[in-house]
Amino acid sequence: MGDAYEGRNRADALVFFGATGDLAKKKIFPALYALVKRRELSVPIVGVASASRGLAQFRELARESIERSPRGVDDRHALDRLLSQLEYVGGDYKEDATYDAIEETLGGARRPAHYLAIPPSYFETVIEGLRGAGLNLDGRVIVEKPFGRDLDSARELNRQLRSAFPRDSIFLIDHYLGKEEIMNLLYFRFANSFLEPIWNRNYVASVQLTLAESFGVEGRGAFYDDTGCLRDVVENHLFQIVALLAMEPPPYQGMEAVQAEKLSVFRAMRPLEPEDIVRGQFVGYRDEAGVAKDSDVETFCACRLYIGSWRWGGVPWYLRSGKCLAETTTEVLVKLKPPPQALFDDAFRSRASTNYLRFRLAPDPMIGLAARVKRPGEEFIGDQRELSLFNAKEDTEDPYERLLGDALDGIGGLFTRQDAIEAAWAVVDRVLRDHPPSIPYAPGSWGPKEADALVAEGRWHNALPLPHPSTRR
Repeated sequence: MGDAYEGRNRADALVFFGATGDLAKKKIFPALYALVKRRELSVPIVGVASASRGLAQFRELARESIERSPRGVDDRHALDRLLSQLEYVGGDYKEDATYDAIEETLGGARRPAHYLAIPPSYFETVIEGLRGAGLNLDGRVIVEKPFGRDLDSARELNRQLRSAFPRDSIFLIDHYLGKEEIMNLLYFRFANSFLEPIWNRNYVASVQLTLAESFGVEGRGAFYDDTGCLRDVVENHLFQIVALLAMEPPPYQGMEAVQAEKLSVFRAMRPLEPEDIVRGQFVGYRDEAGVAKDSDVETFCACRLYIGSWRWGGVPWYLRSGKCLAETTTEVLVKLKPPPQALFDDAFRSRASTNYLRFRLAPDPMIGLAARVKRPGEEFIGDQRELSLFNAKEDTEDPYERLLGDALDGIGGLFTRQDAIEAAWAVVDRVLRDHPPSIPYAPGSWGPKEADALVAEGRWHNALPLPHPSTRR
């Protein structure tokens, strides 16, 4: 289910800025190695960075990065092929000479893909440099998130990009959209017929989304203190999950149709008000390097969201994410409304008795359906049981492999669109400026207790233990 832009040829070179940064070391080099190993990448690869180093040093950096990656090296010939494809340009992004050197290094390549794996503060400088050297002509640009800090900056980013590249040559890369478990949400929703009759306000009581991390900012205090949880996770990752769950069936096959329906969801979201969010900050965050001693930046954010569509009118969507929480997990819980008549008292005594669908996206992806079953005996008493379907598979394609390969091919289905980005920012724009103060919470907890007040049931669903392996089907 993918759309290649008509008339677009595969890129004949990859130029990636930020070639000596952390993202390159942790994600880009291993992804390039995997693509070369599958013989899906044979074009020149030009790394660009401000660091002054030679080609031999750059290739050694790539080798070490791949060898230290979780999957390591299992094909020395593929590694050697990748290293032979690598070139390096070192120079100041503000200097014309840097772009002249890139053009010279590209040689006869005429359809380069330029990957901006750099901080957003450099975007405009690099885009202007590419345009000034004519490197944008018949090329494309791949931009790493974040896509702005708010609605105004997102619009400015779009202006900058469109000044040098046409819309179908701009690829806004959010690795979350390339994850197998996220793609499975889309597949599960529309490949099965049993969901559609109940997937609406008549049967769904609420939806909870949790993206929890048990670790802290891990030495990235300066970045996090400039970003916060609402910008870093809620506005993009959680909103993307909401869109996949809430969208209408696309009218035809193709990811362009999917993106259009997701955009409709973002535009139907009611803008958040200050009373719709709870912000928290784990105790000890202000002691992190790079964090202001009086920082109010949230490391936890919970919000109550409504989608003003015919399908979802009146259904609350509860979203939360945070660092230093009790577990590392990503889950969706779709709570169904109870039967209209209480024929069996025990089924209505507990708030936990409501049927639900559970999507665990990480770790160990699974889909669960909770239903009540009667206990043996004469009494009509039962228990809630969960039927679980596990879909985890080792060695699935890494998101960066999939997304970089698609960008080189000119396939835009798994990339986000600028109009969707602006619509999502519009939902949170007010509370980015006008919000309640952060509430301290203990590391290892589920965040500040005040977040419970957002939920109509008075509490959040916390991650359930996975079934014993012997019971998995």
